[in-house]
Amino acid sequence: MRATRPFLVLVQSVSFVLAWSVDPASTAAGGQRQSTKALDGITLDQRKLFRDGKDEFEQAETAAQGLGPIFNAISCAACHSTPTVGGSRALNETRAARIADGSYFELPGGSLFQSDAISPNCRESVPASANVIAQRQTTPLFGVGLIEAIPDAQVEAYAAEQGAAHPQQAGRVHYVVDVASGATRVGRFGWKAQQATLLAFSGDAYLNEMGITNRLFPVENAPNGDLSKLAACDSVNDPEDTGNDIDGFTDFMRFLGPPPRDHETAEIRRGRQLFESVGCAVCHRGGFTTVSPFPAITGQTVDAFSDFLLHDVGTGDGIIQGDARGNEFRTPPLWGISESAPYLHDGSAATITQAIGRHRLQGAAALTAFQDLSESDKQALLAFLASI
Repeated sequence: MRATRPFLVLVQSVSFVLAWSVDPASTAAGGQRQSTKALDGITLDQRKLFRDGKDEFEQAETAAQGLGPIFNAISCAACHSTPTVGGSRALNETRAARIADGSYFELPGGSLFQSDAISPNCRESVPASANVIAQRQTTPLFGVGLIEAIPDAQVEAYAAEQGAAHPQQAGRVHYVVDVASGATRVGRFGWKAQQATLLAFSGDAYLNEMGITNRLFPVENAPNGDLSKLAACDSVNDPEDTGNDIDGFTDFMRFLGPPPRDHETAEIRRGRQLFESVGCAVCHRGGFTTVSPFPAITGQTVDAFSDFLLHDVGTGDGIIQGDARGNEFRTPPLWGISESAPYLHDGSAATITQAIGRHRLQGAAALTAFQDLSESDKQALLAFLASI
């Protein structure tokens, strides 16, 4: 583990938008109850890996250590901090692309536009040719080690079951090549389910969010794809992650516990029954079971309330990633939702009720059924969501 470094103070650009608003129903369970706790049952050695990984997760990077030349944040925890380290944060990053004559074109440098740079000469800007511009906020990480341990076959089997029983709501598996293993796997992390494992997720974020090359992603991002700017701004040899920090990030995330559940009341039980009866649970599924070489992880029931499939509910951002189309997003897990406002990929829904109201297309039947509930039934369903 590296020694503690001085914090690098940077003025971040206005493309990082902070927006925070809370649904009264989302805090009904008592407000900030989540803390950065390890999974129950891990060994002393694993607890040390967790603590050391958390230290790495919180460390601020400097340009001398490889930060940039373009980046969105100076540490993992800078974005994953609400309500505590490992959570989300209402910060939006910018993605953009161009569509012309019905065809999708990636812009020079890719779809992600970093908000900051180690030098003004390296700063990126969204080109005028972009006609698809999207915002995305940070996703929480609690319990992701359990999500990683869901076998691909379980997700595939549920996709087939969903397609047969609910064809109008059927999602798609996003198959991706996992750069950590070279195997084709079921994607499950990120808004487009574009990563399959936590190690690949860590390496991708280290490069694209902090500009630090690593053994999985060794090629530096050039500002707006301009290699001359890269040559002028980047003086640290690649890969810059000489200490394999991505392994520490992975240890922290793998052993990070899921969000705590509130004590089940009669109203919460009724809310879950309503959640299932109106059709929300078709996509927001609980009950996957883990398989893992780690005893603390294997055999656990994962009530994350996601099928980890791609769906089109009418909130797509137009950005294509891998096989995930512009109108599709992975079903976001709902556990911990009471502490992750605002909602949807861009934070455009201030409350859970507003987010439900945006479920059109494949979510239309569930939305209509929710809207037809009595007010007391709606509150019971929202109380269930606030409890998980």
